[in-house]
Amino acid sequence: MTVSIADQQFQADGQTLPSYQARLAYRAGQSASTAGIAPGFVQGNLAILPEKFAAAFHRFCQLNPKPCPIIGMSDVGNPMIAALGLDLDIRTDLPRYRVWRDGEVIEEPTDVMAHWRDDLVAFVIGCSFSFEEALLADDIAIRHIDCKVRVPMYRTNIPCAPAGPFAGPMVVSMRPLKPKDAIRAVQITSRFPSVHGAPVHIGLPQSIGIADIGKPDYGDPVPIANDELPVFWACGVTPQAVIAAAKVPFAITHAPGLMLVTDLKNKHLAVL
Repeated sequence: MTVSIADQQFQADGQTLPSYQARLAYRAGQSASTAGIAPGFVQGNLAILPEKFAAAFHRFCQLNPKPCPIIGMSDVGNPMIAALGLDLDIRTDLPRYRVWRDGEVIEEPTDVMAHWRDDLVAFVIGCSFSFEEALLADDIAIRHIDCKVRVPMYRTNIPCAPAGPFAGPMVVSMRPLKPKDAIRAVQITSRFPSVHGAPVHIGLPQSIGIADIGKPDYGDPVPIANDELPVFWACGVTPQAVIAAAKVPFAITHAPGLMLVTDLKNKHLAVL
């Protein structure tokens, strides 16, 4: 078997799904942004918590569906989520993870086999990469894909509804667009509520607590032209902000911009 992410192409003998081929590459230790990977397939953010915190986190997601739309969930202690993909192992199949202790990142490994426990529950949360396919199909350019970097993400002053120990600000992802494209992007992404839906803010980043648009809290900065507006969508990195604020004793998340590639189809998420 040959597995490579050169030029974002994946090869695996006897396999046809590009999503599965991508997971095999990441399982083999390859690490890169998943933006533009396996076109047509749903990507997801990851949050893994001990069972004692799972109910409160599930409630947090229910109360905050824009940043935290759940598309999959594991049984306690089970690293496989068959509903999301062929042979999907949540411990190995992402490009990079973050391991948290008491609200601090202690490690960013390419697998979490050494950290897996029998009391863990994995939540997979919808990702804006899924609606990017629909934007591209309408000839709306995506700057971070063109620049081959991670999408810029920012902590805001928009509060999330609290649940148990989980509370804190919404994190947003940003894509610069010309005004006419921003209007069209609202129309297009409104059809995808399970992957964040329509933007939560357009323009004026200072009004949502972003002091410097050139310095994202996660991901990479991208250029914004004078005739473009920054357009902000709720982001599935929000759980990382609330996990840090809650100082949960132990948690695992994806590294921002490096998602779980599932076998679900983006086209099946559209509601209209």
